[in-house]
Amino acid sequence: MGVTDVIPLIKVPAAWPVPVVATVAMVSLAGLDLLGAVLAKEWAQHGSVRALVLGAGSFLVLFWVYASSLRYAELALVTMGWVVMLQVGLVLVDRWRYGVELPAGKWVAIVVVLVAQAYLVLAPATTQPGGVAGGGR
Repeated sequence: MGVTDVIPLIKVPAAWPVPVVATVAMVSLAGLDLLGAVLAKEWAQHGSVRALVLGAGSFLVLFWVYASSLRYAELALVTMGWVVMLQVGLVLVDRWRYGVELPAGKWVAIVVVLVAQAYLVLAPATTQPGGVAGGGR
C-alpha cells in the first residue's frame, strides 16, 4: 500500500487543457505559500502557536497540490509561475501589511526581475534536433 493510496493526489477533469491546470496550480501554490509565509512571520513576531500550526498545515497542503499538479503540467513551468506570483504577493504584503518602504532603485530591479521571469514562463519553448528543448549545452 503506497502513500497515494492513503492520501490520493488531486485529479482534474480530463476536459481541462494543460494551460488551465497549470494556471490553477500556480495560483493555488502561490496563495498557499504566501499564506504560509505570512503565518510564519506572525509566529516569529508574536509567538502565536495558532499561526505555527496553520502555517505548517498550509505548507503540507502546498506540497500535496504541487505533487498533484506535476501529474498534468511541466515542473519548470509550474514552479516558475508559482515563484513569480509569490514574489509579487510577498512584496505587496510587505508593503501593505508590514509597512516596508523600498527605494525607487529596488522597485526598478523588482520589475526587471519579474519581466525576465515572466519571459521564462510565457515564452514558447524551442526544440533542438533530437527533441531537446532549449539550448542546454
